[in-house]
Amino acid sequence: MQQQANPLLCNTETGICEIPATPAETASNSSPFQGPKPVQIIYYTDPICSSCWGIEPQLRKLKLEYGHYLTISYKMGGLLPNWSYNSGGISQPADVAKHWDEAGLHYEMPINGDVWLEDPLDSSYPPSLAFKAAQMQDEDKAVAFLRNIREMLFLHKKNITRWEFLESAASASGLDVAQFKKDYEGPAATLFNEDLRLGKSLGVRGFPTLFFSDRAGRTEMVYGSKPYAAYENAILQLHPSAVKNQYSRAEAPLFAVYPTLTVKEFAVLTDRSVDESQNILDAMTQENKLVITTTSRGAIWKWKQ
Repeated sequence: MQQQANPLLCNTETGICEIPATPAETASNSSPFQGPKPVQIIYYTDPICSSCWGIEPQLRKLKLEYGHYLTISYKMGGLLPNWSYNSGGISQPADVAKHWDEAGLHYEMPINGDVWLEDPLDSSYPPSLAFKAAQMQDEDKAVAFLRNIREMLFLHKKNITRWEFLESAASASGLDVAQFKKDYEGPAATLFNEDLRLGKSLGVRGFPTLFFSDRAGRTEMVYGSKPYAAYENAILQLHPSAVKNQYSRAEAPLFAVYPTLTVKEFAVLTDRSVDESQNILDAMTQENKLVITTTSRGAIWKWKQ
């Protein structure tokens, strides 16, 4: 009997949110290289991928330490086209809630599964299209947009397929909302379909998948949520002379780069334990330097202007 993986039953042991195989899939041993820097990362993700939310601390640190060597290209993978899947104990949105709560504990990142009980998503395609629309305007603003909709979903239980939340995130990310809406309803679909086709040609089966490549055509792949060293080693395999940037671990400079931080992110970026980081963030909140947003599954901090 062939067992089909459910895309929302992300495996916390492997750190992978896997999509079912299709007969049309053919694996490729290389990824197309683009960009002026020595190493390119093609990052296959999805707005509702809990394992992708789980690697935010590692990815943010990678950008700080090795961003001067990297060009990162975000691609949408299409984790949940619809609810036609029925496997792995998940046949309806309500079945995802407990799994997401467990994923949050595993990754030490705030993930509130109650969205699947209160206002479940029918598909991950609308927020994926929205990200492609944001990318058409500005890559950095698109990454900020992706972060905003993930915070809406994982912390605040917002159904990010709804236009009201996509529009709000676009505005908060500095995008031209009128142009964003026009692109979302038009050419973004072509770009999303191109991502899906490229993903199949590269053999992408789950998220997160990161392809590290250099101009010589060499490629290293990191599949799933892994410790920071796995991503760092992929860069060093391709560019052994890379020297990490010695960025400031002080609170103000970190929040200047990343406007919101979870305790796990702060811990990874400052090389501290989660407990020590929690104490520092709590103390800074008491000193009126930070604003905390607390949810039933965790918290997130923002520098107080």
